[in-house]
Amino acid sequence: MTPEEERIVRQRQRSRALVLALLLGGFVVLMYAISIIKMTGD
Repeated sequence: MTPEEERIVRQRQRSRALVLALLLGGFVVLMYAISIIKMTGD
C-alpha cells in the first residue's frame, strides 16, 4: 500500500470513529435525559 493510500484509509477510519463517538455521546445524553424525566415524573 502506498503512503497516499494509507493516508486515505486513516482519514476514513478517523471520520468513522468521529461519527461513532458522536452517536454514542448522543445516545448517552438521551438515556440520561430519559432517566431524569422518569425520576421527576412520579
